[in-house]
Amino acid sequence: MSTVLSQRIISDPELGDIYFNKSQRAKHINISILEDKLKVTLPMQASEKDAMKFINSVREKILKKQAQVKVKKPNNKQIIDEQTPFKALTFVTDIKSSHRENIYCCLKNQILSIEIPFEADCREEKMQNYLRKIITYYLRIEAKRVLPKRTRMLADKFGFKFSTVKIQSSRTRWGSCSAKGNINLSLYLMALPAHLIDYVILHELCHTKELNHSPNFWRWMNSVTDNQSDQLKEELKNFNFNWD
Repeated sequence: MSTVLSQRIISDPELGDIYFNKSQRAKHINISILEDKLKVTLPMQASEKDAMKFINSVREKILKKQAQVKVKKPNNKQIIDEQTPFKALTFVTDIKSSHRENIYCCLKNQILSIEIPFEADCREEKMQNYLRKIITYYLRIEAKRVLPKRTRMLADKFGFKFSTVKIQSSRTRWGSCSAKGNINLSLYLMALPAHLIDYVILHELCHTKELNHSPNFWRWMNSVTDNQSDQLKEELKNFNFNWD
């Protein structure tokens, strides 16, 4: 349930529209800096005057960040910033500039809130690497929580048996299955849509029946994907995950 109680908009000649939101969850004044507007979240006890005082104290830094946002993003690598959140199966990032001296992060209600100092530039390689480390940390936590249960559910549904499920950090293989029925799944599966996660899990479960990719294996795959195996395989192949 949303905790945002009110919204007001004013226009600033330099910064563009400024959206003020009061929230019961907010403990500090936080600002999301977009190309032509600001989204300001205030604690209940803070006033719009307090927020403007804070904005004016960091106005030059905000203008600098807005200019950085306008720079074209590289095509070969995913940028994570205020305008481009990272979406996982169970959470989405919400990055804000804050008065904090250090980076703060918290996962709650499917939102991974990340507050960064005003001095920090999201687009710098060092900051991008740090953000990826934060996201990877939470992807691992969520993968351990979600994927083993999902594997058991699909195994029970389609009559498969397996030994163990382990979460690994591979970015070159979504999953694997040993001759003993030990299944390994990449934590980065959590960046896929739910139906593709199921496809990968079912792929590994089918390997408990056929360890190779023989015609018999693909018959198993079609039987558990409503004959959509080829389509799902192609969709997974074309999934764009430019993490490196």
